[in-house]
Amino acid sequence: MGNKSSLLLREEEIAQIQEETGFTPNQIERLYSRFTSLDRGDCGTLSREDFLRIPELAINPLGDRIVHAFFEEGSTDRVNFRQFMRVLARFRPIKKGRDNRLNSREQKLKFAFKMYDLDNDDKISRDELLAILHMMVGANISEEQLTSIAERTILEADQNGDQMISFEEFCSALERTDVEQKMSIRFLS
Repeated sequence: MGNKSSLLLREEEIAQIQEETGFTPNQIERLYSRFTSLDRGDCGTLSREDFLRIPELAINPLGDRIVHAFFEEGSTDRVNFRQFMRVLARFRPIKKGRDNRLNSREQKLKFAFKMYDLDNDDKISRDELLAILHMMVGANISEEQLTSIAERTILEADQNGDQMISFEEFCSALERTDVEQKMSIRFLS
């Protein structure tokens, strides 16, 4: 019979996606199968609602922010398979000695930074930090404690005194953090 999803991906498309993202052909086919199972409308693209049907994203307090990242690249409200793969590539473990364009330390940090930069002004403000903290912990911590955490974070990371965290300051604050490990997902081969 054959798998419906493997019939729709041509070998040259798989090779191009492999070159661009670093995924193996087998991983690409598995992810394509997952992509098509999420595509309820069978139109070759996913909507925000399609993503939010993924149980892990639906229960993740930052699920909306993660889903938003898939739509950053294009200005439409749909994501095709290629765009889907480019975002997922940022979560591939980094392989030493190999070109890691989409999943380099810098790309992983840019992705994380965008999670916090709610208004896309390339700065993280106290209010944005507070909003993300609210999403992550909800009512489990008092408003006073959250405000204190946000203010202390800004104080420690802000190097130029503008009460905001720039991307460079963000990178500096995470200098000793193993971002490569923390922002990697093992994709089955």
